[in-house]
Amino acid sequence: MTHWIIAPVVLPALLAPFIVLAARYHIGIQRVFSVAGTAALVAIAASLAWQVSDGSVLFYRLGDWAAPFGIVLVGDRLSTMMVLLTSVLALFVLLYAIGSGWDERGRHFHALFQFQLMGVLGAFLTGDLFNLFVFFEVLLIASYGLMIHAGGNARLRAGVQYVLFNLIGSTLFLFALGSIYAETGTLNMADLAARVQLIDASETVGIRVAAVLLLLVFAIKAALVPLHFWLPSSYAEAPAPVAALFAIMTKVGAYAIIRVYTMIFHPELEVTAGLHDVWLLPAALVSLAIGMIGVLAAKKLDRLVAFSVIGSMGMVMVAISMFTPVSIAAALYYIIHSTLAGAVLFLVSDLVRTGRGNVDLTTQAPMSGTALTAGMFFAGAIAMAGLPPLSGFLGKLMVLDAAYDQTLVVWIWAIVLSSSLISILGFARAGSVVFWKAHSVEPDEAAERPERPSILAYAATGGLFALLVAHTVFAGQVHGVATDMAEELFDPQAYTTTVLETPGKLSKPKEEY
Repeated sequence: MTHWIIAPVVLPALLAPFIVLAARYHIGIQRVFSVAGTAALVAIAASLAWQVSDGSVLFYRLGDWAAPFGIVLVGDRLSTMMVLLTSVLALFVLLYAIGSGWDERGRHFHALFQFQLMGVLGAFLTGDLFNLFVFFEVLLIASYGLMIHAGGNARLRAGVQYVLFNLIGSTLFLFALGSIYAETGTLNMADLAARVQLIDASETVGIRVAAVLLLLVFAIKAALVPLHFWLPSSYAEAPAPVAALFAIMTKVGAYAIIRVYTMIFHPELEVTAGLHDVWLLPAALVSLAIGMIGVLAAKKLDRLVAFSVIGSMGMVMVAISMFTPVSIAAALYYIIHSTLAGAVLFLVSDLVRTGRGNVDLTTQAPMSGTALTAGMFFAGAIAMAGLPPLSGFLGKLMVLDAAYDQTLVVWIWAIVLSSSLISILGFARAGSVVFWKAHSVEPDEAAERPERPSILAYAATGGLFALLVAHTVFAGQVHGVATDMAEELFDPQAYTTTVLETPGKLSKPKEEY
């Protein structure tokens, strides 16, 4: 047992109240502690990822209560990769928030930011379904506060819609947990992996209902059609740094589906037979299509980016829904890509807002810092649309390659390729209107020109793009690690043995308690 695995949860949980109580009126002190804490998270996450790179599994028992009776945090290759991705993303987003001044436009930004990290990182590290629900609620509360940061009626309306949808998800989550506990007597994921297989084939109604409810909950978090309605307005109206951080939140839903439906309700399990390919794959394909059509139809740049996030999640879920080691490896590679690309585009949309005063897709006079902002938008659009040479192109090739053995292979190829073409047209239209056609408009000399974005804002956005480039250059190595993760997910023996400590030993059935 290692104590370091609890650090990504405890560190932001301690930083947030400290910032509120000790540095409430001192933005400079808040910035120092927030950046230092987030940088420490990056170092801790990198160390955890290195420790599990050989396939070992780290765990921590809170209160030293053994699983499945106590709360357990577990770190394997997948969870530590997601923790590292979140921490790195958070550091660059935080630097952008400071450079753009967004953190000064409302109260408690840095405290809420740390609470948000606590919820997201806890969701990735927990080994218990009930505590997954708890961390979902923590990140929901913090994300609502961040979403309405700096105020405004439109932001408040979008925040209320966001909360209502997620409260529905939380209610379904509790129903699912109650059903699972009633059927198995445990909520520990490692213990569930064994106990679900012992359920008699004639008594599977309860656990099958629970599996469907869980899938609906995670689909809401992942913004999968038709449960995606909360995302476009919520992400478009949120402050740009917050929306960029939210690029990882839809991945929490994807992570939960990967974890639960490869370990507990895996495709070969008779209890949930047909659940994966009958419902999940068609929904993912529709999500991909609707997301990219939304890119073409958007009238504002921030909504365009929000719809591109829905489309990218559709691509991720297409790969996940095939539930093979090859497709899960492709999904993991694409998760990293889409998180970074979505964050870059949200930050670029804010650079446009700063440079021209709005994000309307209408022809206006050239903005401040046009050349650099246009270059970053062009690069981000290439990445999100899946054009070569960036990682989006490689990720889509991996997904298409994984689809060869699927019965819906023709549909998968057709929708992926056609949606890519639509997204190219949508991004090209937006770039042309915002940057190219602007040179045909004579600037109004009497009008006050918006300020140029700060150097730190450009540097933070450029840092995320540099990670996209690195993700492309080292695609072979990253995909190799993703393949190892996928194989580990479909053979969770190391995970379950480490958590339960005694190979093959199960908790007592509930009737023996």
